[in-house]
Amino acid sequence: MSVVGVDLTAEFCDAATELSRWVGLSDKTKFQQGDALNLAFDDCEFDAAITVHVAMNIENKMRMYEEARRILSAGGTFAVYDILRGAGEDILYPVPWARDPSISHLATPDEMETLLADAGFEIVRVIDSTEDSLQWLEARTAQTGAAKPLPVTTELLFGPEFREMTQNQLRGLKERRILTVSYICKA
Repeated sequence: MSVVGVDLTAEFCDAATELSRWVGLSDKTKFQQGDALNLAFDDCEFDAAITVHVAMNIENKMRMYEEARRILSAGGTFAVYDILRGAGEDILYPVPWARDPSISHLATPDEMETLLADAGFEIVRVIDSTEDSLQWLEARTAQTGAAKPLPVTTELLFGPEFREMTQNQLRGLKERRILTVSYICKA
């Protein structure tokens, strides 16, 4: 089995390649820069595909899910794990995926189900992990300076606004402004 990863940002592909090398998986992984709306793969090339926190920055989700369906063989598995828009109030910015609303394109759960079905997927299972995400983030933010600082942190990646982003994400989960939901689908 091999894994091919795609990201719009070349530096993230480079980082993924290096992380795979660190854990001894470089012979089973390949990462390439690409566009989720126009994947450089043949029809039916893969048996499975997964997106993790991808769609929240993509306005044309239908095109992305059509591309995912195109590259999957019949009966292939497609898993989506994303942040969705909840029924609560407006999202507070900045958040880890967007500093302002101009690049935040969250779908609601109903919109996601329609998008996936219209792209040709059968939704097999829906998992709302919002409460788990909330508990994890609460525990993570409750940790104090007693721990030794790590050389590579999410704060390094997201910059000086990271704490505000995290607090806004935490409040969004608490108030169900945002949800974390997974979809397991069949092509």
